[in-house]
Amino acid sequence: MIAELKSSSRSSGILIMASIAIFSWLLFALIPPPLNIIFLFTNGLPLGLVWGMVFGYLEGRRFTEVLGAGLSVSFLFSAGLCKSVGGLIMRDWGISEQWMPFTASLLFIFPLLLFLFLLNQLPPPSALDEKLRTRRHPMNKEDRTKFIAIFLPGIILFVVAYMLMTVFRDLRDNYSAEVWKSVGLGNSPEIFTATEVPVSLAVLLVMGSLMIIRNNQTALLINHVIVILGMALLGLATLLFEHQMISAPTWMTLIGLGLYLGYVPFNCIFFDRMIAAFQYSGTVGFIMYVADSFGYLGSVGVLFFKEFGLPHLSWMNFFISAGYLISIAGGFLMTGSLIYFRRKHLAFMKAKKVFSNPPLQELKPLPIH
Repeated sequence: MIAELKSSSRSSGILIMASIAIFSWLLFALIPPPLNIIFLFTNGLPLGLVWGMVFGYLEGRRFTEVLGAGLSVSFLFSAGLCKSVGGLIMRDWGISEQWMPFTASLLFIFPLLLFLFLLNQLPPPSALDEKLRTRRHPMNKEDRTKFIAIFLPGIILFVVAYMLMTVFRDLRDNYSAEVWKSVGLGNSPEIFTATEVPVSLAVLLVMGSLMIIRNNQTALLINHVIVILGMALLGLATLLFEHQMISAPTWMTLIGLGLYLGYVPFNCIFFDRMIAAFQYSGTVGFIMYVADSFGYLGSVGVLFFKEFGLPHLSWMNFFISAGYLISIAGGFLMTGSLIYFRRKHLAFMKAKKVFSNPPLQELKPLPIH
């Protein structure tokens, strides 16, 4: 759906998906458990499609790094803000857990409509944007199959790395309340926002600064380096916390910074530069959703493993162990991806010189294996 979506259908698609999600929360509150579990699915699936529709407005531009970093910071910041809002609604308004999601979603309907209207005023990419970042087109089944075949080894490496990061992101995002309770901060809803604001600002600064790099291959390699450094920070911060050298809020902030320095590029910037570096006429949405689908598969798999395989292990200990594993394994996988795409691009440029008669911008990507 995302790969083949036309630009004219984005705004209506976002409204339809958001409406289905909000209505699902209403049914979740009205229908008693365990039957209401189905509405977690009907809420999550349409919301998962919104990201690709929104990013369709932003990809393929000279300023995609800044726009994409701002968009990514929205889910960084919202991860804390929405938990704070939900906690305050239950604590101060006396709303039950069943009704809290629907109540919270009603508070955000007007901002959604306002900012969707503003987003729809964005002009399409200019001729200069297309020259620097490659023109973007919806991808049919044949296009998607060809793309996977050309970049398969690299895709496997970064998709597995992204799976690990998604697992850890979901652990941190969904079970941070349990972590805060274990360190005595369980009754402070504002702590969620307090730890996410510095992470959001730092990631926005780092990702947005990549805009100044005009060479797409260089930017792609630097994206790899940023992800690798993020993985290293994740493990280092966990080690310092385990040895009581930093406090719990500092630990959560640092692992959030390391995690999102690795996670955010895959949600926009990494794939945008990858397509531009190889002058491939496609869309970021397709490969982003390939990675995302496997990422959430890994997240659900780990959740089942923890609940049914290690039910007596505390979330805190499980969280710490996962941090070490993902830091080491993710670093090795992304190093392999960096080497692969570096060699792939050298081969791509060498082949292009053989067919150097047409102007550079008119050359089509070659299926180099």
